[in-house]
Amino acid sequence: MVSANLVLLIVKQTIHAIIALNNHMKEIVKNNVNSYRVKKNMTQEELAVKVGVTRQTIIAIEKGNYTPSVSLALKLSETFSVSVEKLFNIVYE
Repeated sequence: MVSANLVLLIVKQTIHAIIALNNHMKEIVKNNVNSYRVKKNMTQEELAVKVGVTRQTIIAIEKGNYTPSVSLALKLSETFSVSVEKLFNIVYE
């Protein structure tokens, strides 16, 4: 029979291992803005005007070089009539 102390020790070690792995993983925000924009037959300029930013901001978002604010992400999701989760997701590498 395994003692409660041994089980607790194993659980603690497992938690520490998971934390260590997470600390070494890079968090990246991916997006589907380009594909939704193309489906709506919108130019980057048209989308930028609709959500109140510059075309360069839309370019940066689509390339993954810029993560938008919450308000901009909400405006984009509203423009495409999809949830924010369909436009943006976090991946770990």
